[in-house]
Amino acid sequence: MPRTLEGQITMEKTPSYFVTREAPARISAMSKDTKLIVVVRDPVTRAISDYTQTLSKRPDIPTFESLTFRNRTTGLIDTSWSAIQIGIYAKHLEHWLRHFPIGQMLFVSGERLIRDPAGELGRVQDFLGLKRVITDKHFYFNKTKGFPCLKKAEGSSKPHCLGKTKGRTHPEIDRDVVRKLREFYRPFNLKFYQMTGRDFGWDG
Repeated sequence: MPRTLEGQITMEKTPSYFVTREAPARISAMSKDTKLIVVVRDPVTRAISDYTQTLSKRPDIPTFESLTFRNRTTGLIDTSWSAIQIGIYAKHLEHWLRHFPIGQMLFVSGERLIRDPAGELGRVQDFLGLKRVITDKHFYFNKTKGFPCLKKAEGSSKPHCLGKTKGRTHPEIDRDVVRKLREFYRPFNLKFYQMTGRDFGWDG
């Protein structure tokens, strides 16, 4: 972590922390007062996005449908596949709650971050004890990317948009596979809503 002056808030982001078993204990040992922010999205969409990212680097990988199941006939989901396993948020959260109270954690909706970035970042600013400086006026919607972008910062002529790896077109996935995945994730999602006190609306 970089050195921090009094009155500053230092942030470090690594997506894999949330699903790494050793991370909660290590972060707690460093600072029990650390505030944790986790961005989550519909686990089915997340799995397809994960696959799309891998596919862009390795076009020869098996289909999403074949990787999803241990046994396609019985419909048994392969939870050892990381694209599936990462989306079982409730199980990962259990490890964190052994080291941090839920009040030190904020769960940000990836869907709402796209629909209403200022609103969701308002929650982040409140959680960190900051004044709500970032508002609607700081964003515009980029139709090409399908994501909101930050308007140009002071001293910069260019707006800041997400990188080229974001906003890729997802492959068409068999509807029956998507349905079975939704059924698989539903109990885990409901438990996650209960644990966090927020319904993310992935099962509507």
